[in-house]
Amino acid sequence: MQIGDELPSITKEITQEKINRYAEASGDYNPIHVDPEFAQKTMFKGTIGHGLMTLAYLSEMMTRYLGEGWISGGNMEVTFLAPTRPDQRYTTRGKVTDKREEVSAQLVECEIWCEDAEGNKVVSGKAVGRVI
Repeated sequence: MQIGDELPSITKEITQEKINRYAEASGDYNPIHVDPEFAQKTMFKGTIGHGLMTLAYLSEMMTRYLGEGWISGGNMEVTFLAPTRPDQRYTTRGKVTDKREEVSAQLVECEIWCEDAEGNKVVSGKAVGRVI
């Protein structure tokens, strides 16, 4: 792991079915996510994906990169820049920006983001995890 290394990207299609299943799993039935008729009348003009679903994709990317080091204490700070929408593909990306030694572990810091098919970022931030 070196500064500048790119993380393994993940591309996923968000569908209304996935949004509905996420609502079931999380208990978040906000109509902006699950009610197309309601959502059509909002500023979004349609349903949008749960923000935490997008974070789960970023966490999956970090798990693939750091494994146990992410699972046992990784954290991220992100900003949501745009909503995700059904029937569109999104790709997680990241790169290593820093490595440092702490008392109990070596840490790696990464710039992370999720982008739509046109390369527009919908979520952006940083993640820090342990190197095991």
